[in-house]
Amino acid sequence: MQGAVIFDPLIGWPVLYGMAGLAIALLVCAIWGGLTGWWLRAGAAALLLFALANPSLQNENRKPLNDIILLVVDETASQGISDRPTQIQAAIDAVARRFATRQHTDLKVIKLADAEGDGGTLLMTRLAEALSEVPLARVAGAILLSDGQLHDLDRLPNISAPLHLLLTGHGSDWDRRLIMRNAPAFAILGEPVTLTMRIEDQGRVPQSIGTSAVLEISVDGGELQRFEVAVGRDIQLPVTLPHGGVNVIQFAVPAVEGELTDRNNAAVVQINGVRDRLRVLLVSGQPHPGERTWRNLLKSDSSVDLVHFTILRPPEKQDRVPVSELSLIAFPTRELFLDKIDEFDLIIFDRYKRRGILPSLYLDNVRQYVENGGAVLLAAGPDFATANSLFRSPLGEIIPAEPTSRVLEEGYRPAISELGNRHPVTEGLAGFAPENDDGPDWGRWFRLVDVVETSGHTVMTGIDERPLLVLDRVGQGRIALLASDHAWLWSRGFEGGGPQLELLRRLAHWMMKEPELEEEALSARAEGQSMLITRRTLDENPRDVQITQPNGSVVTLGMEEVAPGRFEAEYSGPDIGLYRLSEGDMTAVVALGPSAPREFEETIATGAKLLSAIGQTGGGIIALEDGFPDIRTVRPGRPAAGRGWIAYTPRGAYMTADVNVRSLIPGWVFLLITGMLSVGAWLREGRR
Repeated sequence: MQGAVIFDPLIGWPVLYGMAGLAIALLVCAIWGGLTGWWLRAGAAALLLFALANPSLQNENRKPLNDIILLVVDETASQGISDRPTQIQAAIDAVARRFATRQHTDLKVIKLADAEGDGGTLLMTRLAEALSEVPLARVAGAILLSDGQLHDLDRLPNISAPLHLLLTGHGSDWDRRLIMRNAPAFAILGEPVTLTMRIEDQGRVPQSIGTSAVLEISVDGGELQRFEVAVGRDIQLPVTLPHGGVNVIQFAVPAVEGELTDRNNAAVVQINGVRDRLRVLLVSGQPHPGERTWRNLLKSDSSVDLVHFTILRPPEKQDRVPVSELSLIAFPTRELFLDKIDEFDLIIFDRYKRRGILPSLYLDNVRQYVENGGAVLLAAGPDFATANSLFRSPLGEIIPAEPTSRVLEEGYRPAISELGNRHPVTEGLAGFAPENDDGPDWGRWFRLVDVVETSGHTVMTGIDERPLLVLDRVGQGRIALLASDHAWLWSRGFEGGGPQLELLRRLAHWMMKEPELEEEALSARAEGQSMLITRRTLDENPRDVQITQPNGSVVTLGMEEVAPGRFEAEYSGPDIGLYRLSEGDMTAVVALGPSAPREFEETIATGAKLLSAIGQTGGGIIALEDGFPDIRTVRPGRPAAGRGWIAYTPRGAYMTADVNVRSLIPGWVFLLITGMLSVGAWLREGRR
């Protein structure tokens, strides 16, 4: 019970103040007039005013409330390394035992998990949320159980109670990490791009650890390349992308015995390789309607540098005809097919036949160009079936189909073969068919060079399912044979035309080794903590992909065929980091979030970041490896931490259960005393 005197005037305070002023004025007049009973009159007036103020005695029935101690437990990823989980659990148990024996104290444990995405440790945000969930008047102290590495110090809440830090980890901890300073998102193929990285050691590094480290580099999960680099210095690394599209470059530093974790020893950079210009050499054997079609298709793309020659004039014909009267020039065979052949990305032979202009040595050089990584497209005309065919030259060793010397000239509609439905060059081309009277279909062609497939894959067929488009890999390069010269009918819109633009685009990109058009490929696309795994293959057998998680555990996941030649599976990764995928002899890597999350950028336990914030509240920082501190109570404003102890400030909060108010003195007592004083003043003044 708590009692107090309160005033609840019977009239308004302004009126009461006015009456008091009037009483004082009358009292002054009485004194000035020499009335001897003025002091009795003054007592009567004061007692009357006091009675009008209505003094009352208020009694409160108060229920004491327990003080609240907040224990914020950091359970983010960095708290799972070394023996920190054991330290955390031991500290929680110790705090619970200490406060279990203290009366009028409640311990509230709040746990902090990893922030969404790569937000890191939001310790102050979680503390602010915990403070908003309890009455601030009851908070007697807050304890942070953490490694001190947080990423939201600017969100420190306003807390009037002592704030303490129980620091996990050990003073002897050290760690090595790989930092990617600079990595562009795009790079031009064939031109080196500079990446900046750094290998850094943190903490108390043993003297036995040297000043150099081995840096491992792999592209698209391929063969590892190892370099010895200096530790603690920025490294400028020039990289030339091997292919167009997304290039996944992985950098890793082998784990060293004694370091806290290897989760920050790797980095994955995804650089999209783009071609500055696509250089194409188009060699036409003789003028025909399709020649203009090829030229228009290639010139319609501003990124294509086209060199086009129609061979009609042999180089040995050097007459003295004036330049102004020449319609053709001598063909620079040596310059194109010996000196500068490697500068071209694609060579197209359009209805070309052997006529002595290109010696066998030059054609053999074209064959070597393909085997070394070049690309050749043959658009065959009737001459391909004759003795002057390119198949009868050194190029015949790599051409994927042999002519039978027959040329079929009758109407037919090009069709996608069963294998072509699975090949990325022709997959889904049926969707580009125009609407005809008989339904969606392509326009007809009227010529087909009869060939027999000797290697590669037939993805399009013609009359009686004879090969029309045959693709093959030769060494490091690729070759394609189109056994007809009537593709120009599609560009003219004959009978509705066909997808000649899309077909040529895909064909060129496949020959340029674009990853999205590889017929055998394993890839993954990450979205948040999930990934979509895609396996492209010409095989129809079921597929299972093995997923190696950042912690080393392996998960096998079945894949479902969603389209001919395309298998997919979705997987949600439990952790942020680098995942390795393998299916048969195909491998890939994908990062969910960064390969080295923000949580692992700094892993050495330290109280330096929180030192100022904790000092403002009078709290302290205690390392758990030195033993668990004693817990005491202190008055507000006093230091709340010392060597081996921390303290909280009891708040004395309460809840009022009942309030009882009664008059301090009965009203009739006031009236009796006031009347007696008034009569006394009258009697005293009457005798005088």
